[in-house]
Amino acid sequence: MKQSPNGPKAVLTRRQFLGRAAAATGAVAVPWIVPASALGADGSVAPSNRITVALIGCGMMGLGHLGFCLSHPGVQLLGVCDVDRSRREEAQRRADAAYSEARANGTYRGCVAANDYRELLAREDLDAVLIATPDHWHALQSVDAAKAGKDVYCEKPISLTIAEGRRLVEVMRTYARVFQTGTQYRSMPPTRRICQFIRQGGLGQVRHVFTLWSTVEGGFTPISDALPAEPVPEGLDWELWVGPAPWRPYNRRFHHNPMPGVVPWAFCEDFGAASITWHHSHSADVVQWALGVERSGPVEILHPSSGKFPTLTFRYANGTLHHLVEHWGQVKDLYEMLPEARLAGNFGGLFVGEKGWITTMFGGGPVEGSPERLFEEMGLESRQITGANNHHTNWLECIRTRGVTSTDEEIGHRSASLGHLAHIAFRLGRSLKWDPVKETFVGDAAANRLCARAMREPWRM
Repeated sequence: MKQSPNGPKAVLTRRQFLGRAAAATGAVAVPWIVPASALGADGSVAPSNRITVALIGCGMMGLGHLGFCLSHPGVQLLGVCDVDRSRREEAQRRADAAYSEARANGTYRGCVAANDYRELLAREDLDAVLIATPDHWHALQSVDAAKAGKDVYCEKPISLTIAEGRRLVEVMRTYARVFQTGTQYRSMPPTRRICQFIRQGGLGQVRHVFTLWSTVEGGFTPISDALPAEPVPEGLDWELWVGPAPWRPYNRRFHHNPMPGVVPWAFCEDFGAASITWHHSHSADVVQWALGVERSGPVEILHPSSGKFPTLTFRYANGTLHHLVEHWGQVKDLYEMLPEARLAGNFGGLFVGEKGWITTMFGGGPVEGSPERLFEEMGLESRQITGANNHHTNWLECIRTRGVTSTDEEIGHRSASLGHLAHIAFRLGRSLKWDPVKETFVGDAAANRLCARAMREPWRM
């Protein structure tokens, strides 16, 4: 749906009108798939029925999204954007090659490459964008896309401050946009089943949850140490890369991945959010969903200096305690819980309730838990949490139906906010009381000042 010239009211495009009309008459079983008999022997989706998408950010995560776009029959990739010329041209080359291979004449030059994302947002034939830029761009680009009438899939975390996240939520609702946060681990079938089981009371009252929180060069929050200025590589628009963040001269540690899985800008508080950037947004999403507070948050953040718990701990209104640990050994060593349990993996949590305990971690082996009857009650088909998920497909489906995605803007905001609350408590070195409805710290002006920060001129949300 495109934005009306008179305001944010949604109006149907010709493509969407035809798609809905067909669905209403029962002509198609799946909204974006047209029968081969209506198209030809190859059974491909008609161009008029595809969702047109642009990719903003062609780095490590962006290339994964690129692969999805090029492999999905219901998507047409119209453009790619990156301030690094080599990255955007490579993404464009891959797109043109993939579409050429599918064409009878073997040539295609339909994917444009832009340096500035606003060039793509100005296109009236564009339905949606995938945002895979560094964290300091997430909220602003999402807001700009919504104002331009585009639906949004944005990598996590969706913000660098609590105020940014709330602003993003407000704009998505004002402009009636479909939004999906890139916390795809919640869309893996085993994770979904475990979380549903916990939500439905399978563990009884959940008393403790444990989640990983890694340090950065000995600290718990991003750092802001100055790095020496280096010559900007040819083809890199460093001014636009920095964008709304405080100015910093180019240094390759901000831009080049030293190894797969590492986002080097994340250690700098101006560009990233350390543990929130790397994994905590995934964990927060899964944990708060399982606890039934994915659209709310804790009421207290207990700093270790208080002496109440050995690591930073969130307390929810129902009494559940959510502890951040640096490694799984601290569950046994500091909290003296589950000494015989095998704990490993990331992107999830360990839940300890009245009736037993269970894990939701990914990448550390099978789901663990006790007593064994919990697994019989859950009916898990497999204890292996794999990478297979329908996260992108859910987004496309909701673009078609104007439905609510599995991790919409509010859930993405609350997941990121949980990490921001931890950062603020670590920064101040003390415990805090939080009002999750008003999204303010209770009687704490110093903490409330850390909920927002200014953007560099001339950028605005």
